Amino acid sequence: MKKSRVAFIIASVFLLMSVMSTSAIAKDLTLSSWLPPSHPIVANMIDPWIENVKKATDGRVSITRLAKGLGHPKAYFDIVKNGMADTGYTCNDYSPGRFVVAQGVEIPFLGDTSEAMSVSYWKTHQKYFAKADEYRGIKLLGLMVHGPGQIHNSKKPITSVADLKGMKFRISGGVAGEICNSLGMVGIQKPASKNYELLSRGVADGTLLPLESIKSFKITKLVPYTTIIPGGLYNVSFYLAINKKTFSSFSTADQKAVMNVSGIAFAKLAGKAWDEADRVGVATMKKAGNNIITASPEFVAEIKKATAHIEADWVKNANAKGVDGAAALKYYRDQIKNY
Repeated sequence: MKKSRVAFIIASVFLLMSVMSTSAIAKDLTLSSWLPPSHPIVANMIDPWIENVKKATDGRVSITRLAKGLGHPKAYFDIVKNGMADTGYTCNDYSPGRFVVAQGVEIPFLGDTSEAMSVSYWKTHQKYFAKADEYRGIKLLGLMVHGPGQIHNSKKPITSVADLKGMKFRISGGVAGEICNSLGMVGIQKPASKNYELLSRGVADGTLLPLESIKSFKITKLVPYTTIIPGGLYNVSFYLAINKKTFSSFSTADQKAVMNVSGIAFAKLAGKAWDEADRVGVATMKKAGNNIITASPEFVAEIKKATAHIEADWVKNANAKGVDGAAALKYYRDQIKNY
């Protein structure tokens, strides 16, 4: 009888420990976002990913997006690293000097769809870029690039490099900044969320953005002229991350489940959403009567000549970080081409 009671007590203790462990894992995590809930990144990428995580872990890992962001987009690496929020996302370019190798996916003329580029970005990072360990201090969950960046302005149709000389453009930084310098433009490095303010006040003459952003940031009437560069003038890369200690607190099964809906799965989800948002953006601009033109082969040739050094410089910088830049870029381009 005593043995049965002891066995019952031991079993009860183990059951209680199991419940407590499950409860600890099932606590609600936080995600900090610096964009409004209606923006495609939030509504069509982050929120669906949050739901996918919950489903994949049977509710043991649930994430709540905070009603208000915890800081400037450039602070998000440290916000996640220091555990102010469990998870977060931001643009690589908002942390100058930190993501040198990642800029390889931002150079001109890499592709026309975010889905192909984003999935290929994750593959290239895993095979090549990870060696540089640029995300040390946080657990990387996902990567993506927005749709091909284009030229939008308030002044005139842009049909040549000469048209760009001296014009002031809002840029994210990174490769876009180098492109501005190469084409004789004046770059104003600010987050995309500052577009309306800069354009409405006349501080900037234009902005470099993907096609979706004109609608997303409510600047359709402020930049009535758009020039589409086939293959994209540039791209901007983003990352999704989680606090390392938070991720380590998950069971092995839940870590695997979270990664199954992150990585390539997140890149594909995000890429599809970007591409659809670009289509909506173009439709919105056309409905508003905006002037949308496609760069001529001559204009494209001018841009390629003026920006050729950007790729060569990146290869050198990647090599200095221990990454075979030429091989990585070739692999990335092949993945996009064969997607």
